[in-house]
Amino acid sequence: MLRNTRSGWGVISILFHWLSALTIIGLFILGWWMTGLGYYDPWYNQGPWVHRSIGILLLLATIGRLAWRFSQPTPAAEGRRFERLAAHLGHIALYVLLLLVLTSGYLISTANGRGISVFDWFEVPAVLYDLPNQSSLAGEVHWYSALALMVLAGGHAVIALVHHYRYRHATLRRMMNPRYSKTGH
Repeated sequence: MLRNTRSGWGVISILFHWLSALTIIGLFILGWWMTGLGYYDPWYNQGPWVHRSIGILLLLATIGRLAWRFSQPTPAAEGRRFERLAAHLGHIALYVLLLLVLTSGYLISTANGRGISVFDWFEVPAVLYDLPNQSSLAGEVHWYSALALMVLAGGHAVIALVHHYRYRHATLRRMMNPRYSKTGH
């Protein structure tokens, strides 16, 4: 099943979810590691180049993911009304934080007016640059929104596990395999 139904997620949504999750975690680890690199470290320039390139690819994938999400039915959520509302608001917060991290990263990288080379495949032009303190302000937003995203994503994972193991909901199974429906069949 490629497409979503009211009872389950399709393969495309599942791949977007898990590839995004792994990429976000990897970018966070790489970003944190880069903050400790010295000027003469061989990865001093290579690390940020890889980080920016993957970040731009994630931004493009996120735009595609949102377009896919809005064009597909959303499987019915499980749990009590409060839990369903909290899950909905939590997903919105995850998307908002992710877009904030990606946009602020773009603004850091293009503050000097140069575009971003994505693995030397193509270049994303600098559209907004030379704003007062652009790099510093965007850097602060980038760091704190990335931390908030990791905390919220960690909470998202914990809650998914609680619903899976304690409440026996099929939500996690549905996000891992499109054959599972709302009832877990």
